[in-house]
Amino acid sequence: MSYNIKLEVFEGPLDLLLHLIEKQELDINDIPIARITEQYLAYLKAMEQLDLGVASEFLVMGATLLSIKARMLLPRPSIREDAPLPEADPREELIVKLLEYQKYKSVVKDLKEKERLQQQVYDHPFDFNGFAAGIIPPNPLNNVSPWDLFTLYKQALEAAQVPEPVHEISQETVTVGTQMEMILETLRQRPHRLEFKDLLPEMTSPSRVVVTFLALLELLRLGRVEVYQQANFGPIGIFLASVRGGQDNAVC
Repeated sequence: MSYNIKLEVFEGPLDLLLHLIEKQELDINDIPIARITEQYLAYLKAMEQLDLGVASEFLVMGATLLSIKARMLLPRPSIREDAPLPEADPREELIVKLLEYQKYKSVVKDLKEKERLQQQVYDHPFDFNGFAAGIIPPNPLNNVSPWDLFTLYKQALEAAQVPEPVHEISQETVTVGTQMEMILETLRQRPHRLEFKDLLPEMTSPSRVVVTFLALLELLRLGRVEVYQQANFGPIGIFLASVRGGQDNAVC
């Protein structure tokens, strides 16, 4: 029969001591040094039996605990009025180190938790330096609201005519990439006036409308095109971003 022994990994001797104290819910300001020393040395012995390398700092702390234990076992002389003040508690220096380590360990734990939460946040890149200097990045949608784009998309779907059924079934293959190229080429030929409905043939399928609309949104995201609406609920004009200047009044 075999036994599996798992020893926790500690960052240093103070980490091990703090673990032993917290596990037994002991008062860190009044450490039972004999019990803690016994448990600490038992942990080091277990590491040696498992052929695990014991760092020198752990051995130094073990010797320090034995020294403190021995000093506390020494008989204390009777206190007289003319006698000097009694010697300080041998555990005092160790307690100060443990309290300091406990404080920093708590801070590290909080920082790790904040890092974990921050890793779940995904933001859009933003030029804070330009914003602080008063440079407002261009808005590719100008004065077109998301509701206007949704209305445009809905109208295009309603206007799409479903082809009459035929005996031969053919699959129409259209991708976002091909539709992006089609939109750019159409805009080069008609840079001054173009609406979304102009990008679709009279007889088209709902799938082509969807893919074309996605292609338009992708071009907007890349800054290749811009859209403009002269009046509320009016037609939304589309034009190349490079020829935008001075054309607002020409787009309906």
